[in-house]
Order: sequence, then C-alpha cells, then structure tokens
Amino acid sequence: MKRIVQITTVLSWFNLGIGGILVLAGLMMALASGQILSVGTSVVLVSSIILHSYAALKLRKSIIHPDIPLNRQTPTGIRFMGFVALFCSLMIAGNAFYILQNTREFADQVKLPPEAKNLNITGLLRGTAVFTLIFAVSILSNVILNLRLLRWYLALGYHDREGEH
Repeated sequence: MKRIVQITTVLSWFNLGIGGILVLAGLMMALASGQILSVGTSVVLVSSIILHSYAALKLRKSIIHPDIPLNRQTPTGIRFMGFVALFCSLMIAGNAFYILQNTREFADQVKLPPEAKNLNITGLLRGTAVFTLIFAVSILSNVILNLRLLRWYLALGYHDREGEH
C-alpha cells in the first residue's frame, strides 16, 4: 500500500501541474478569442483533473497521518471528480490517438511563416501527441489507484473519526 501511495502522490502532482497549465492556457485562449462558452467547457473538464488530484493529495495526507481525518465531502469528491477526470482522460487519449494516426494530414493544414520553413511540424505533432497520451494514462492510473486507496481507507474505518476535528 505504501508504494501505491507514493505512486499516486507523484501522479497527483504531475496531473496537478499539467492540468493547471492547461486550464491557464484555456482561460487565456477563451479571453483572447472571445469564445468563452466553447473554450470554457474544455476548461471545466480539465479542472476536474485538478480537483481530483487535490482531493487525492488530501486522501494521501489522511492515510499517512491517521490523526488527520478526511473531510466528509472528500470521498464523494474523489469519486465524482474521478469519474469526470476519467472521462476527460479518455477524450484526451482519443485525441492523441487520432493525431498519431493522421499526423501527415494535420501537418499539411498548418500554415507556418517563412522564417519557420525548416521546422519539423510532423515531429512536433507526434511528440505532442505522445506527451498527451502519457498525460491521459497518468490521469487514468491516478483515478483508478485513488479509487482503490479510498476503498481501502474507508474499509479500515478511518472515516469514522471524521467528527473529531
């Protein structure tokens, strides 16, 4: 169990960082393009990754320090945000696979300025798709492991002491 806690800690921090960058980029894109509703939906979905990672770190804290119980709402948050993050990871993985399968078509659609004529856009697209796929697997793994940790935490009865604080 100790190893799973360590793995989920690393995955949670990784997902928190990448998710935060994506949310900030999405907010800036929404403000710059003026299409707040269409871009806002993506921002809300990616925000579930951040919220799940934060709740997972709270679960980790309660497992490591049993004297600090989870808030009553955190298990529900881990479950609900976990399923939304799971849906988001499947969408992200689907997009990454689609880009990997159709890299040449995407590269042909990119219009580069004359100064960037030597840029390997195909390699850049493949690299981005591979990183995106790694991010999706990280989200998926983190959600599954944290749902298992939550079940273990609740089975041991740590949640019965939540009214002490």
